[in-house]
Amino acid sequence: MDIFSSLLLGLQEVLTPVNLLFALAGCVLGMVVGILPGFGPPAAMALLLPVTFVVGPIPGIIMIAAILYGSMYGGTITAVLLNVPGEPSSVATTLEGFALAKKGRGGPALVIAAVGSFVGAFVGIIGMVLAAPLAMAVLTLGAREYFAIGVLGLALVVGLSGRHLIKGLVCALIGLSIGLVGLDPVMGTPRFTGGMPEFFDGIDLIAVVMGLFGLSEMLVGLEERVVTGRISKLGRIAPSREEWRRSWGPMARGSVIGFFMGLLPGSPGTAATFTSYVVEKKLAKREAQFGKGAIEGVAGPETANNALGIATMIPMFTLGIPSSVTMAIMMGAFIVHGLTPGPLLFRDHPDVAWAIIASLLVGNLLLLIMNVPLIRVWLLILRIPYPILFALVVGLMILGAFVVTGAAINILVLLVSGVVGYLLRKLDVPLAPIALTMVLGKILEENLVRALLLSDGDVSTLVASPFAATLLAVAGLALIGPPIFRLASRTRKAAAAVAAPSGQAGADAAEAVAEVPETFDAVPSTHYSKEKK
Repeated sequence: MDIFSSLLLGLQEVLTPVNLLFALAGCVLGMVVGILPGFGPPAAMALLLPVTFVVGPIPGIIMIAAILYGSMYGGTITAVLLNVPGEPSSVATTLEGFALAKKGRGGPALVIAAVGSFVGAFVGIIGMVLAAPLAMAVLTLGAREYFAIGVLGLALVVGLSGRHLIKGLVCALIGLSIGLVGLDPVMGTPRFTGGMPEFFDGIDLIAVVMGLFGLSEMLVGLEERVVTGRISKLGRIAPSREEWRRSWGPMARGSVIGFFMGLLPGSPGTAATFTSYVVEKKLAKREAQFGKGAIEGVAGPETANNALGIATMIPMFTLGIPSSVTMAIMMGAFIVHGLTPGPLLFRDHPDVAWAIIASLLVGNLLLLIMNVPLIRVWLLILRIPYPILFALVVGLMILGAFVVTGAAINILVLLVSGVVGYLLRKLDVPLAPIALTMVLGKILEENLVRALLLSDGDVSTLVASPFAATLLAVAGLALIGPPIFRLASRTRKAAAAVAAPSGQAGADAAEAVAEVPETFDAVPSTHYSKEKK
């Protein structure tokens, strides 16, 4: 059966009343999550993971995926009308979107953003469908190749931590250590369990993720409050013909930028959106309008954001490697149901794989229809008092942590993870490597052990395959490349400052020793435009 026939069968499955209802529910929840600053997709997805255990794999995972891309649409509304990005990836949109809203062009900005988001998602879905055959090709790879793929994913996640490289390495080691808790895969003996039988199956990923990203985010929210100010007027909803004409090019370029950056493990949405924004500013015929309300600065970043959101799913679906925190959580939804993301999913459960891929198209179409007409309804959510929201969400987290396995110890894991995540956020430590390496650690260990057993303990087998050796070399470059690049950049700036005229030497020297901006730095929190109480 060819891929497009499989996609049609997936559409047929998604359009059943139950799956369509869960896709709609995920879209609505995603919009709510995107609108609420401080409650990001990882927290919401982790919170609702227990629900997937009850409703089944297809409707449950459809809902989890819809929350991810729905939040991207929701974050745009507050970014444009309030200058408060609901998500880190919406920060670039505030630069031009809020300026347009102050001119009474908030409606057209939101329409362009919604259409661009759909275009970016559609391009990402096409790329995902075309990449599906790669999953079957991966079945021919052996244990050493899988180990090399895992090492590459780990190296990219740590290497793209920007100036937080050491912190990223430490967090990666923490995640790997947590993943070691449980029974030894070879000997079957307990390790690092503290003699507690509850940990024989390992520390529950869902409880850890809900604590690290959900509870810690809510705790940070108790310290801060959003300064919303007055909501800007929407004005006329329909964009002008000139605005449409100026938007198609940025949408096309944003789709390409977002899609290819989404294939890089650990690449955050902020990197894609700001890259798109910079590209549009460089190419714009009306560069002077940037900062004053250029529609290109909305169309490009929003398209790139959604293309990236879909593209991040490709490594998980084809290789079984999560490329972001949200993908690690979605991978947990598969594992809860005994499904293995990657090539085995297409071979053993093609109905699940293609139904979820088809749901991406249906869900984005639903969001395009819902987004603009219900803007004022979405904004009412901002009136919910934060203490009520905090109590509701934390209560659901505690219930969810218990329901998944029925073990009360998971509540303790949730609370401890939340406190640890809160402290790490305050120290500006990236949390993503912890969750990702918890998942990658099991993949690395299983395939390392398998490869060594097949070679009678010969370590050289790990580089005996040209494919594996190449991947390991790329992994090494991913770790050492960014620091070398930053050092070279600072050296060039220092040399330029020395060669500058004496009148500018002081200012240039100060700029030269300043920290080089990190495009790929993960935003540590989704709280923006806030004041301390």
